[in-house]
Amino acid sequence: MSEEYRSDRSAQGSGAGRARSGGDRPGQGGSRPGQGGSRPSGRRRRSRRRSVAARISGALLYVLFVIGISAVLATVAWLWAGDVLALNKPELSASVTIPDDIFSETEVEDKTTGADGVETVTKKTVKMADLDYVTDLLAENGLIQYKFLFKIFARFTHSDRDISAGTYELNTDMDYRALLLNISRNSGARKVVEVTIPEGYTLDQIFALLDKEGVASVSELENMAATWDYKFDWLQGKLPLGDYHRLEGYLFPDTYKFYAGDDPKYVLNKMLVNFDSKMSGYFEELAAQGMELKDIVNIASLIERETDGTDERKISSVIYNRLNNNAGGTMGYLQIDATLVYINGGNVPTEADKTIDSPYNTYLYPGLPEGPIANPGMTALYAAMNPDSTGYYFYVLGDDNLHHFFNTYQGMQDFMATQTRYTG
Repeated sequence: MSEEYRSDRSAQGSGAGRARSGGDRPGQGGSRPGQGGSRPSGRRRRSRRRSVAARISGALLYVLFVIGISAVLATVAWLWAGDVLALNKPELSASVTIPDDIFSETEVEDKTTGADGVETVTKKTVKMADLDYVTDLLAENGLIQYKFLFKIFARFTHSDRDISAGTYELNTDMDYRALLLNISRNSGARKVVEVTIPEGYTLDQIFALLDKEGVASVSELENMAATWDYKFDWLQGKLPLGDYHRLEGYLFPDTYKFYAGDDPKYVLNKMLVNFDSKMSGYFEELAAQGMELKDIVNIASLIERETDGTDERKISSVIYNRLNNNAGGTMGYLQIDATLVYINGGNVPTEADKTIDSPYNTYLYPGLPEGPIANPGMTALYAAMNPDSTGYYFYVLGDDNLHHFFNTYQGMQDFMATQTRYTG
């Protein structure tokens, strides 16, 4: 029993041993999945490490990208700011002319806010320049670099409405605001032209001079003189509109400062104002004596064109003597050669010129010419108002280049016979 029992136990133990041994295999076999399970776990850890590295790299790349873009934008912004604010620009000056023909009538809106906080929008028509033309002009002269930026600035600030025709002295120290301010109506950078108008210049000569000096064109001046109704009492209703020669005699000869490309209306007005200021002190005296200003200016223009510079009041006496005494030898004809020069285009008068049918021809028509033949200075105007008291009716230029005066025609002929300029 015991042996059998032991044998059974031994067999059981052996079985148990086998069982354990057999159990070892599954255990070992079970260990493979365990081992196999440990490998995927390592891969996940490596994958996580790669994922973290990728995220860090991406973040760094993004940061670098942002920094790069910011640097580019900062550089561009700095360049733009440099142009807008005139920073670090090379020193440069330029004379820029904005012509009048680039302007057109444009309707704009003005917004105003009242005390009650209500915004009011009003429309008005203004004369505005072609901003593209102005921008190109400034860029071509090296005053701006970014044309699109300048146009944005001009429109945003409404400065494009104030641009005015003219010639301006500009430089690269001026920022966008200064440039726009200095090409506006109230600019202090407009090129100033000093023009001296000699005494005795005709209207056509004055206009040609102003055109030559770049102040205004002949056509602009002629049109303004013919059509603009200047508000002077001695002018309105007495010199009708339509012909620019109506201002002949009233553009006072002097030295003036004009803007290059100036408004012809203001150019003419400046000279008319000067005439008015010089003559206004005499208006009451002329009225008291029954003298017309237009006649004084007319006579003064004849004196101015005839005088040798020393004899204005003597020539004035000859003119008055001839006008007031038809029996004095000339029968009321002034017979002044300067009137022939006025109608023959400025040439030396000939015998044929005396037959030109013109109301300015004082050989053909008695009395004063239709209007002044030049723009007299103050000495001639004073002489026209204050002639010498003489019996002279004739005068002639001698070999000494001075005028000699005579009571009779025969006396003048006798003198001429002694002068080589008349005898050859």
